[in-house]
Amino acid sequence: MATPKLLAMLSTQPPIEGDDTLLRLAQSRLGAAGLGGELYPGSPEHLQRLLDYRPHELSCTAHLPRNINLLHAAGRAALMEFVRVAEGKLYGLVLHDQLDFAGHPKETLSAFRETDRLLAEVTGAPWLFVEYAAGLEPGFYASLFDESHDLRKLSATIDVGHVGIHVCRSAYQAQNPGEDVCALRPDSPELPAKIEAVQHATEEALPAVLGLIKRLAKLEKPLHFHLHNGHPLSTLSHFGVSDHLSFLQQIQLPFSYQGGNLVKGIFAVSGLRDIIHTALNSACPQLSFCLEIHPREGRTPLGEHSQMFSHWRDISNAERMNYWLDMLVDNAVLVRDAWETGTLEEHKAT
Repeated sequence: MATPKLLAMLSTQPPIEGDDTLLRLAQSRLGAAGLGGELYPGSPEHLQRLLDYRPHELSCTAHLPRNINLLHAAGRAALMEFVRVAEGKLYGLVLHDQLDFAGHPKETLSAFRETDRLLAEVTGAPWLFVEYAAGLEPGFYASLFDESHDLRKLSATIDVGHVGIHVCRSAYQAQNPGEDVCALRPDSPELPAKIEAVQHATEEALPAVLGLIKRLAKLEKPLHFHLHNGHPLSTLSHFGVSDHLSFLQQIQLPFSYQGGNLVKGIFAVSGLRDIIHTALNSACPQLSFCLEIHPREGRTPLGEHSQMFSHWRDISNAERMNYWLDMLVDNAVLVRDAWETGTLEEHKAT
């Protein structure tokens, strides 16, 4: 196996706004931490501009707009516009799956093959990693790659948070028909009576993710990962989702549960370790891990980076960005710790 690639989000996210100096700050800090970046372009022209902010050039990826649908010729044409900009400059492009893949499996496989053919025509084309994002059944999602295992430039992105939250919802609904666990909030009046059922549902997340990794790893193709924690009760994301949390994040409850008022995320640090170890012990020729953790409110002084923002009158958002970068780097340390212990255990086993 080649040395795994470790990346982090390289973008600005609500509520952090400002000019491209925020991206220069991210480039500097991620580069110093030995991390690549995942860019978030809205158009091929935007991607061209963002390429200047890569911290480690060929360890970077770009996450493309979610409305590009490979089932449609127009979607494949839109993808290829990004490919031509990324040619020889990025390791991979990440594209969301779509719910209508489930209703058109043959057409989806045909679209995968056509996309792979188009990629093969471009010298230096990046890998295309189709992300688990739309809420498909994980087994169906995996079957698409089982049946297209021979494709040379197309593989999967396992978004562990998306898979985990989907499994939590399914497990909870199986025991509570018609109820969505993600509709509950820490202050929901009915939560004290339902917290045990919620926590039982969260226990299903990690085994499902590990099973998906093992299944896709058998294809012996590169795999890309989006790493983040989550919990059905979380209200911490600015986007209203239950995941994209730090692996250190806990959820605070307004009542006592098992002797405290905090519950861990569906993976936490121990689950992250299991995810990394499972991937490292697979037959994948190349692994890449991107920390896709959304900002939380907080500020870190700019210190040595202050001069970058000498043209800003209000540096609040720069300090918010720096705080977010602290969080990404802290989680990268957790990944590397898991990575190193997994490598040591592998050596002992051999």
